[in-house]
Amino acid sequence: MDVLKNSPRIIAPAWLTEPATRAVLDAFAAGGVEARFVGGVVRDALLGLPLGASGGRADIDIATPAPPERVVELLESRGIRVVPTGLAHGTVTAIPAPQPGTAPRHFEITTLRRDVETYGRHARVAFDADWAADAARRDFTINAIFLSPDGALDDPAGGLADLRAGRVRFVGDPATRIAEDVLRILRYYRFEARFGAGNGDPAARAACHDQAHLLPSLSAERVAQELVRLLEAADPVRALAMMAEDGVLAVVLPEARRLDPLRRMVELEPNPDPLRRLAALVEADCAGATAVAERLRLSNAWRDRLQGLAPPWPFDPERDAPSQRRTLYRLGAERYRDIALLQAAEGLAPPGRLAQLLALARDWTAPAFPITGHDVTALGIPPGPGVGALLDAVERWWEAADFAPGRTQCLAHLTELTGPS
Repeated sequence: MDVLKNSPRIIAPAWLTEPATRAVLDAFAAGGVEARFVGGVVRDALLGLPLGASGGRADIDIATPAPPERVVELLESRGIRVVPTGLAHGTVTAIPAPQPGTAPRHFEITTLRRDVETYGRHARVAFDADWAADAARRDFTINAIFLSPDGALDDPAGGLADLRAGRVRFVGDPATRIAEDVLRILRYYRFEARFGAGNGDPAARAACHDQAHLLPSLSAERVAQELVRLLEAADPVRALAMMAEDGVLAVVLPEARRLDPLRRMVELEPNPDPLRRLAALVEADCAGATAVAERLRLSNAWRDRLQGLAPPWPFDPERDAPSQRRTLYRLGAERYRDIALLQAAEGLAPPGRLAQLLALARDWTAPAFPITGHDVTALGIPPGPGVGALLDAVERWWEAADFAPGRTQCLAHLTELTGPS
C-alpha cells in the first residue's frame, strides 16, 4: 500500500519487466505508438499484489490509441502471435513466445474507444477517444488508472484516491454503467469484498438496488462465476450483507439467509473454500442444495459435493475417537473436514473440539479393507449381489473393531458368515 502514498509514478512491478511484456512494448515502440497498462494489473500493482491475486486469469490489459489493424501489424512484424478476440470492439490478444519452462502470457490490447450506442452488454464504439474518454466508459474508478511503461500514472477518474480510501465507485453515473452491463451489479459487491471498506458507496448501492430486477437476464454461468469469486475473498460477509440489504442477494441466491454461520466459518476455517462457504450460507437440505447447484449450473462434481454438505449431517462431533475414525473412513477426509467446519459454524463443536477433528482428518490414514470379492467367490459363493452383501457385512464388522483385524481374521469372520462349507 505504500506506493499509494506517493504519486504519480510507481516502481515497476515484476510482470512489467518480464521478457513477454518487453516484447509487446518493444513492438509498439518500434512503430512509435503509445501503450499504457490499465485495469486490474494496475490496481493490484498499486496495492502491492502479485499478478492474478484478485482471481481470474492473469491477463495483462493494455490500451493504445492505435487502431486494431495497426496493432496487429506491429505485433506480427515482431513475430508475436495475435488472436483477433474482439476486433469489432478494438480488442486483440497478443501471446508472445514464452520463455522455456514458463506458461504463455496473454495481453488483451484494446484501442481507446467511446460508446456511440449501447445495447445491454454490447455497444457500437468509435475509435476516436482520448485517454480520459476511454476511462469514462470503464466500470470502476479503481480500474480506470493508466500506467505507462516508465511507471508514470494517469488517473482521469480519481481511482487513486478511491483506492487509498477503500472506496469502490462506478465511473460517472452508476445507473448508466449498470445499464451497459448488468453483471456490474455483482462485480460491484465482489469488488467491495476485496477492495472496499465501510458501508459501500451510497450512489452505487442505490443503483444496484434499483436495477436488481434486471439480474435474471444474466446467464447462470456468469452469475455463478461472480458469486464464487466473491466467496473466494478473504472475508465476503460484509459485501454479502450489503447485497442482502440492497435486495440483490434475494434475486440471485434466495437461499442465502445464513450470514451468521458463514461469518463464523470465515473465522474458523484454515483455508478459504468457496463451495464450503456456499454450503454455510444457504439454507437448504439435500434437495435444496441440488436446486441451487442446478440453477447456478455448477459442475457435476460441485453439485455432488454441495449435496453431501447439506444437513442433516451424518455424524456427531462429540462421539468418541473410534466412532470418528469410522465416520472418516466412510466419508473421506474432504467431506469429513467440511462437515466438521460446518458443524462448528453452527456452534455444535467448540474450537478445541474442531481442532481435534481437523487434526484427525489431516493425520489419520484410512487402512485398506483386507479382503475382496475374490475371497468370497473362493468359498463357493456365486457372483452376484450376495458377494457384495457379504463383503459389506465383514467390512462393517472390521470397522466396528476399529480396523484392527487383519486379513486372516477377516477371512475367518467371512467363513463364519457363510456357514460350513
